[in-house]
Amino acid sequence: MSLSGLFMILFLLIHLLGNLQLLAQDEGMSFNVYTYFMTHNPLIKTISYLLYATILLHSVQGIYLYLQNRKAKGKTYAVSSRVGDSFFSRYMMHLGIIILIFLIIHLWQFWLQMKLGNLNMVQYSGDDKSYKDLYTPVKFAFANAYYVLFYVLSMIVLAFHLWHGFHSAFQSLGLRHPKYSGLIRLIGYAYSIFIPLGFAYIPIFMFFNS
Repeated sequence: MSLSGLFMILFLLIHLLGNLQLLAQDEGMSFNVYTYFMTHNPLIKTISYLLYATILLHSVQGIYLYLQNRKAKGKTYAVSSRVGDSFFSRYMMHLGIIILIFLIIHLWQFWLQMKLGNLNMVQYSGDDKSYKDLYTPVKFAFANAYYVLFYVLSMIVLAFHLWHGFHSAFQSLGLRHPKYSGLIRLIGYAYSIFIPLGFAYIPIFMFFNS
């Protein structure tokens, strides 16, 4: 759980840096060029399949541990933690399920449509390549107030999940130490705020500038 969680935490940072291309005022050129690179680089494609497997593994393990904890201790979510149980630790599985539902919708709406060849092709002046126009469906989705609200609420849930999960992963791996545990927790709290905030800002920005 810890290793898969840390792998996805690293992915979130990389994914956010790529999604920031949506903010460029160039009719989607930066974002479409970025998605072309991500889908044509052999190393990144290999890592992406590893990511899909990791998401599935993390989800299955989370549900399994939740059921085992309930069976053993009779609690909704019981984790023996030296940092103390909190709302986030007790409901990590519930938060994770919401995030998984968001991911399924997100992948179906964008990633799957690209894989099925349902996107139009676009060219830009001075470039002889043709790119799949993923920017247009993203822009269309983020022009819908209900979808933007759903996206932002999902990022709030993600923030709660990361709030406990970041430093908990280091603890589970035995990497906590009095000398730097405070720094790990501080980095984790900052990460759990600013990464989801960055993701949430993108649809809000595009909604009000569409």
